[in-house]
Amino acid sequence: MTDFKGRSFLKLLDFTPEEIEALIDFAARLKAKKKAGIPHRLCEGKSVALVFEKTSTRTRCSFEVAAADLGIHPVYLDPKSSQIGKKESIADTARVLGRMFDGIEYRGYGQEIVEELARYAGVPVWNGLTNEFHPTQILADFLTVKEHFGSLKGRKLVYMGDARYNMGNSLMVGCAKMGLQFVACAPKSYFPDSALAEECRRIAAETGASICFEEDPKAAVNGADVIYTDVWVSMGEPENVWKQRIDDLTPYRVTADIMRAAGSGCRFMHCLPAFHDLKTETGAEIYKKFGIDCMEVTDEVFESPASIVFDEAENRMHTIKAVMAATLYGITE
Repeated sequence: MTDFKGRSFLKLLDFTPEEIEALIDFAARLKAKKKAGIPHRLCEGKSVALVFEKTSTRTRCSFEVAAADLGIHPVYLDPKSSQIGKKESIADTARVLGRMFDGIEYRGYGQEIVEELARYAGVPVWNGLTNEFHPTQILADFLTVKEHFGSLKGRKLVYMGDARYNMGNSLMVGCAKMGLQFVACAPKSYFPDSALAEECRRIAAETGASICFEEDPKAAVNGADVIYTDVWVSMGEPENVWKQRIDDLTPYRVTADIMRAAGSGCRFMHCLPAFHDLKTETGAEIYKKFGIDCMEVTDEVFESPASIVFDEAENRMHTIKAVMAATLYGITE
């Protein structure tokens, strides 16, 4: 079995399909232990730094609960608590934190930041989200798919909407690595980066995966096992992009008609938060400005039996726990 101890977890491109499968299976075993009330404090006495330049509900809670279960002491550094990149360089921050902590999580902006942290820290560094990649989310997504379908290889996953950033990129890479059919369904200007797509196609040629881009939603979702979407405006983007995104992406909203076109066995996934109703400040503001009561997914689909978004959200914690335990302690049977 591959030894993960001491390695960083920055992007799925760094790992083989066998290694990704091992992390997912390890997460499933840790989840079973938690459900059974079996202690698994594999990293007793360790301390980790959680550096958040972008805030998050699921990522922070996942890391903190997972750390507690493993016997780890987490220290949360919010955007105002860290001098990273402001008064202190990335390299200097990494060398300071690496002397005090056994591992470092980073959630923020460019992928080059988390890569530089890993280069200088001397301890495992974990990517909690960058502009380009969101690898811990994909582990959670794939654990969820395995739980509902029994396997990954050959499953068809359709990503609807803006596929240019971390989720479109990471799902495309994950599907290529693990032998799934990946379809990005969007206007052409919202397709993933062509160079990354070509790299994924080279990987897919070895794993039996397929990478496709499609502009027609009904054609894209035909035979889909999973329809996946995300918010139309990413964290940190200016408010003035909302109208353009709504105009461009409304035809790619996940509706009951789209789910029916996929078939009764299709499941809906979303990394959350989702704008599916008017029960949030942002949702109410968008309704006031643009007169729409949902964006990337309708409330009917979000609340339907086909929606497995909360299984997916829970699995963030189990898969993040597996990543921390594997890189700090090692995988156990």
